[in-house]
Amino acid sequence: MTAPTTPEQPWPVRTVARKIAEWVDRLGAVWVEGQLAQVTARPGTGTAFLVLRDPAADVSLQLTAPVGLVRDGGPAVVEGNRVVVHGKPSFFLGRGTLSLRVDEIRAVGIGELLARIERLRKLLAAEGLFDPARKRRLPFLPGRIGLVTGRSSAAEHDVVSNATARWPSVRFRIEHVATQGALAVPQIVDALGALDRDHEVDVIVLARGGGSVEDLLPFSDETLCRAVAACRTPVVSAIGHEPDTPLVDHVADLRCSTPTEAGRRLVPDLAEETARISGLRDRARRALAGWVDREARLLESLRHRPVLAEPMRTIDAYSEQVARLREATRATVLRDLDRRGTDLAHVRARLTTLGPAATLARGYAVVQRIVPDGGDVPPVLRSVTEAGPGTQLRIRVADGAVTATVPRRRKATR
Repeated sequence: MTAPTTPEQPWPVRTVARKIAEWVDRLGAVWVEGQLAQVTARPGTGTAFLVLRDPAADVSLQLTAPVGLVRDGGPAVVEGNRVVVHGKPSFFLGRGTLSLRVDEIRAVGIGELLARIERLRKLLAAEGLFDPARKRRLPFLPGRIGLVTGRSSAAEHDVVSNATARWPSVRFRIEHVATQGALAVPQIVDALGALDRDHEVDVIVLARGGGSVEDLLPFSDETLCRAVAACRTPVVSAIGHEPDTPLVDHVADLRCSTPTEAGRRLVPDLAEETARISGLRDRARRALAGWVDREARLLESLRHRPVLAEPMRTIDAYSEQVARLREATRATVLRDLDRRGTDLAHVRARLTTLGPAATLARGYAVVQRIVPDGGDVPPVLRSVTEAGPGTQLRIRVADGAVTATVPRRRKATR
């Protein structure tokens, strides 16, 4: 057991270095894949120094190998190549550095690279990153275009020149990055993030010229593909030439075969849009003129119709019809009144014939007994003899009514 260190009893550097070396020595040999970023094999030395970099991250590892192994490796051991090395980690006490002592170097062949890309293609497709439903439409006229490309590259010139030729006032924000090699993926991912966070950028373009399969490997990297899929801003892929189809082409919202095509697809053509607007204006003018002509002809035809040409004719006709109806109504009412008057005269004549006035007019009289107030209705007498002496009588004749008293009868004298 090693005693714990204290500020009063610290370990010396050699002890710490020795313990680290002992722990590293217990590690076994491993196979490591990466991209050679640096190869140094100086004449007269027995050891060559290499730097192996992760193609998807800014991480590197120091390698040491016999000079003969590097020289015998031939074209495989060249800066920029993808290789697989076999070695054992070791810690160098003198400088306190960690390295991988390599005893075998193998180049990653094109077939192996294409097989890996195909496996990654199936994985991303299964996750839905290639689904056309998730692809977004580009803006018709972007306010600012973000461009990720190499510095002073032909791809940058093609995109900018073609877009400017179509729409002279187009604006760009250009991010220069490495488009091949070990630093390409992290730099492109950082540039994508910066442009995606810029609210003035409406569309992002990844542009690179043609190259070999190894040169275009960064654009088939899983990290870059997922970064493109996560962008909120539409992304256009313009990598290589028509036959080149890196995986980022399938993830991007729009794939252009060349940077030149991308410059033409980003913005509309000013001359074409001006001609289209002029044509639409002419069509609108013709349509409006045709509509005005049709309405004018309709008004003219309406104006010549009888109801508008001689509006009083209809009124006169209706006035005559009203007059005829009024006369017919008056005649009908008069006829009805005459008929009702005749019926009334007939009824009056019948009532006159049946009434007491007619009887009185023929010389008859109506005699009624007068009774005090409150008594019974006086009966009609058939003769004066029915009334007792001293009874007051009312006699109605044709000329009026008179009142008389029945005289008392005198007793007969013998």
